[in-house]
Amino acid sequence: MSTKYLLLVAFCTAIFSSLRAGNIEYPVSAIPPELLVHANAVKRFEEYRFEVISLEKARYYHKVAYTILNENGDKFAQCEENYDILQSVVLMEGRLFDESGKKIKSLRSSDIRDESATSSMNLADDNRVKSHNFYHKTYPYTVEYQTEVKLNSTMFYPGWVVLEDEKLSLQDGQMTVSLPEGVQFRYKTFNCPEPVVALVKSGKTYTWTLKNIPAIRKEVASPTWYEVSPVVCMAPVQFSIQGYQGNMATWEDFGKFVNALRDGRDILPDNIRKTVHAMTDGVSDPYKKITLLYEFLQQNTHYIGVQLGIGGWQPFNAMYVASNRYGDCKALTNYMYALLKEAGIRSNYTLVQAGHERTFVMTDFPAQQFNHVILSVPLKSDTVWLECTDQTLPAGYLSGFTSDRPVLLIDDNGSKLARTPRYAMQDNLQIRTISAVAGEDGHLSADVKTMYRGLQQDDVHSLVADGTKETILKHLKEQIDLPDYDVISYDYQEHKSRLPSMTETLAIKAGNYAQVTGKRFFIQPNILSKTHNRLTPDADRRFDVEFKYEYRDIDSVEIVIPAGYQPESVPQDLEILSKFGQYCSSVKIMGDKLL
Repeated sequence: MSTKYLLLVAFCTAIFSSLRAGNIEYPVSAIPPELLVHANAVKRFEEYRFEVISLEKARYYHKVAYTILNENGDKFAQCEENYDILQSVVLMEGRLFDESGKKIKSLRSSDIRDESATSSMNLADDNRVKSHNFYHKTYPYTVEYQTEVKLNSTMFYPGWVVLEDEKLSLQDGQMTVSLPEGVQFRYKTFNCPEPVVALVKSGKTYTWTLKNIPAIRKEVASPTWYEVSPVVCMAPVQFSIQGYQGNMATWEDFGKFVNALRDGRDILPDNIRKTVHAMTDGVSDPYKKITLLYEFLQQNTHYIGVQLGIGGWQPFNAMYVASNRYGDCKALTNYMYALLKEAGIRSNYTLVQAGHERTFVMTDFPAQQFNHVILSVPLKSDTVWLECTDQTLPAGYLSGFTSDRPVLLIDDNGSKLARTPRYAMQDNLQIRTISAVAGEDGHLSADVKTMYRGLQQDDVHSLVADGTKETILKHLKEQIDLPDYDVISYDYQEHKSRLPSMTETLAIKAGNYAQVTGKRFFIQPNILSKTHNRLTPDADRRFDVEFKYEYRDIDSVEIVIPAGYQPESVPQDLEILSKFGQYCSSVKIMGDKLL
C-alpha cells in the first residue's frame, strides 16, 4: 500500500496563504525568550489554508518561516513537496534572512530540485519530490517558504503537525479549512484548542490559532509524538479518488470502499487451482493447509511495489500475480486470500500501520491511517496471521513489524477493527550461556550459545535470511563489545513455529580481555550483554513511560581463571525490583572458576 498520503506522516504538514501585507522581516531579537529554551529552531509563523473545491478536487497553501539557531536546527530549513498523478505542485517560493531580519536572497526557479522519490523496492511508482535548501551556515538565520499544491483526490485530507520534531518552538501559527456547502469533514485534535467555525458565502471555515508554543524535549520511552505535541488530524466523510467514490464516516463504510477495490480480483488461473487442490484436498488440519499454501506463496512469489495512482490502494488481480510471480503487499495478500478461498478457507484482507517503531492509530477516528496489508485467517479457536510479503517468516508469526496494533479487517459481511497478537515477556527471550577460559596474558577464549525467541529473534532471523557470510561476520564484529576479538566460527539453527526461535553458536577469541597489572587480574564478567544506553535523571520528566515491548534476558557465564589467583574484590549481589522492570546479578568464585 502506498505510504505517500498517510494521515499522520510529517509530509501532511501543509496548507495556507499569508494574510500579512508588506515586507515581512524576522529579526531574531523579536523572538520571546521562552521560545529559545531547549530550541534548535523557532517556527516564526505558519499559515495553512486547505480548500475543498468539490468531491474530486482540493488545494492547499502553506507559508512558513523558521529561524535556525544552530547546526542542529538545519533540518528544518529544507522545503519539500511530493507530487504524483494525484497532486501537483504549482508554486514554490522562498527567501533567506540574516539575524537582523534583512533579506539575503530569494529562491530562483532554477534552484528547485525535481527528483524521483521512488523507493528501491518499487518496480514503478509516480512519486516525485520538489525541494530546496539555501544551505546557509551563518547562525542564526531565517528561511521563509510558500507552496501551493493542487489535489485531484479528496481521499486524503492533510493534518497539521504544529511541531514537526523536538527542540522546535512555535511563535505564531494558524490553520484554516474551507468547505463548500454540503461537504462534511471530521477532525481530531491533540493538545490543541477547538477551532473557530464561521459561516461564509460559499460554505464554512474552521480556523485553529496557536501562539508561543515552547520546544519539547523527547524523553526515553515516552508516548508517540502525536500524544505529547499539538496536532490536528482531519479526514473526509465522502471522498473520491480516480473515479472511485467512498465514505469513511465509519470503519465499516471505509471497509466497504476497500472491499470494492478488490471486487472480482480473486480469480485464480486453472493451473493454480489444480495445484491448490493437489496440495490440500487430503489434508484435514486447517492450520496445516494454511501452512502449505503460505509456503507455496513464499516459494513462488516475491515482493515488488507498484504504486501508480489508485494502484497504491487497489491490488493486482490474482491472475496477474500467478503469471508474473510478484506483487506488492496488496497483490500478494489478495493472492493468498484467493489460494485459501480455493481450498475452502475463509480469510480477511487486513489493513495495518506497519513499522518497527511504536505505531499510533486513532481507533475512534475512521480514516486512511494504514500503510500495509496482511491477511488474517480465523479458525474455530484461534486466528492465524500471515505476512504475505516475507519469504522466510513461519506461518502465524507477524514479527515486530505488525504485531500488537489495531488493524481493519475487511469482510463482505462488515469490516471491523481488531488487534494483531501481542508477544509477552515469556515469549520474547534471550537466553545466553558462555563458557570461557582466561589466560594469564589476559586473552580469552569463549564458546557462546544464545537462544533468541519471539521479537528478540527478529533481527537475527533477518540477518541470517538475507545476509551473506561476509555481512554476518561484519555484523558480529560490530555488535560484540570487546576491544580486540575474532569470531572463529558461528552457526545458526532456526526453529520455525508460530513463536519462532533462533539458536546462535559462536566461538570467540579476545585479546586483552582482562587487565593484568602486577599481581592483579581484573575481569569484567559481563562479556557480551553490555548496554550502551546511559539514562540521565528525570527529575522533571513530563510524559508517561511507555516501553515498546517487554522481554527477558538471562545470562549465565562461566570463566576459568588462571591458577593461583585469590579474590580481592568481588561485586556484591544486586537486585532491582520496580514497576518498570527487574534486574538481578550475582558473582561467585568456585576454585578456579568465576560464575
